[in-house]
Amino acid sequence: MSIETVLLGNKVQNKPIIWTISGADCSGGAGIAADIKTGHNLNVEVCHLITANTVQNSSALIAVNPTGVEILVLQVQALRFDKPPTVIKIGLIANREQINWLIEMLSDIKAQLPNLLVVYDPVGRASVGGCLSSLPTSALVPLMPLVDVITPNFIEAKQLCTLTANNSVDDAAIMAENILLLGCKAVIIKGGHTATEKTKQDQTHCTDICLQSLSATSSQLLILQSPKINTSYSHGSGCSFASALASFLAHDYLLRDAFTLTKAFINQGLLTQGLLAAEVKNDISDDKCDVKRDDKKEDKRNRYYGAFEQGLWPSKPKDFPIIISSLNQQFQSKKCFKSLDLADGEKLGLYPVIDSLDWLALLLPMNLNIIQLRIKSNNISEVEPIIEKAVAMARDYNCRLFINDHWQLAIKYRAYGVHIGQEDLNDADLNAIAKAGLRLGISTHGCYEFLLAKQLQPSYLAIGAIFPTKTKNMTGQIQGLANLTQILALADTTPVVAIGGINQQRLDQVWSTGVSAVAVVTAITEAQQPFNATKAMQARLC
Repeated sequence: MSIETVLLGNKVQNKPIIWTISGADCSGGAGIAADIKTGHNLNVEVCHLITANTVQNSSALIAVNPTGVEILVLQVQALRFDKPPTVIKIGLIANREQINWLIEMLSDIKAQLPNLLVVYDPVGRASVGGCLSSLPTSALVPLMPLVDVITPNFIEAKQLCTLTANNSVDDAAIMAENILLLGCKAVIIKGGHTATEKTKQDQTHCTDICLQSLSATSSQLLILQSPKINTSYSHGSGCSFASALASFLAHDYLLRDAFTLTKAFINQGLLTQGLLAAEVKNDISDDKCDVKRDDKKEDKRNRYYGAFEQGLWPSKPKDFPIIISSLNQQFQSKKCFKSLDLADGEKLGLYPVIDSLDWLALLLPMNLNIIQLRIKSNNISEVEPIIEKAVAMARDYNCRLFINDHWQLAIKYRAYGVHIGQEDLNDADLNAIAKAGLRLGISTHGCYEFLLAKQLQPSYLAIGAIFPTKTKNMTGQIQGLANLTQILALADTTPVVAIGGINQQRLDQVWSTGVSAVAVVTAITEAQQPFNATKAMQARLC
């Protein structure tokens, strides 16, 4: 392979590439078929390495025919430089020879591609029953340190926990902690196959958890919950979950956002078939599926096991999960925060973010709808007189002045509102802010934080950074216009503010997405003529 060929392959690449290493399901529901359909619908290029040809239908697993390792080796050689992966998704590994090959291959290719991510769906049994693999669970131990995200269901997680000292628990969070000790970077335990339903909530809702290692001593637990969706069209939903996660990660989403989007993608598919199932079942005849049926027509319909329906990029609020967090549990919002008092169809427009009384004095006479005072000092004796005077100045101009972070002082001097950053949200007394009658704005960075903050029903939500910015290190959290547009679809009636790296050249394209406000910092503070620059931008956002 010449260096020119390698460069050519990289040059013509337009979509992220994922490899899926899994089995073929002749009934079309699971395995490679699910991975390809999912990846193509989520705008990634899918290369597939088939580990086994299975013989199965919607009733039974009949046979598993593993692929020889020599074929897999040749396929990797063919793809490695021509179509290098961003993410590798692993499903069925049929035997010891394949696991040994996989460990060696991943070690080698991760050394070549240090940013490569590996998503592993530990498939052991077919959903219709029967073992897909002869691999013992213990054979997975050397694989685990090479895995970035593992996605077992509850039953599979229990099996993985047999490799740990504490293997008798039924709590998903504790099981995730145990699995994390095996060396993987993150664990997602899907809630669709819980062994027991201990509470009424378990019977009506599906809870998925993600435990991610952040460092040697810390981890982050994410919990998503959705109503259970009853449908017989779920064959391949587990494979689709892992391949959707791989696809979103290939698009550079952080794990928390990829997890959230994946859950929405699965809900969307299950809901689609849940609504259509009755119509589809009416059209099913015995010659369309080799399934043993009894004589009762209704039983025939109920026993049918159809393929999961892969939809497009999820965008409807009803498909997205509820975020379960200690913040939401502590603060049960009943629309406690006042609105921004906008008339029907009215928008906030230009939203300057400034750091001094001098800037405030310059901007207030311009009749802006909203301004934020952001003082990044924790010296209260220094900050307090500034905030006191700023609130008084804004009141004279009837301006919506938001105080950044210093919520205690905002309450004390009866500011119009307070803006809280995501990193400070857990430390703020939201009940005190609501009781004082202040409006609340919250910073968010991606769909997970957006949905979490939206559940608090704030006065507005800010999303950023839209572009790279000088004012803050936003590595890994640049949203871009496409993601901004997708998140706006989740806003309902909550006003949305776009912020981060927005200058005069980018102003119109951000405004055209439909946001209520465009927040700017250096576009004003570093302008040669700040007054004229502000006036010009203000006029363009009318």
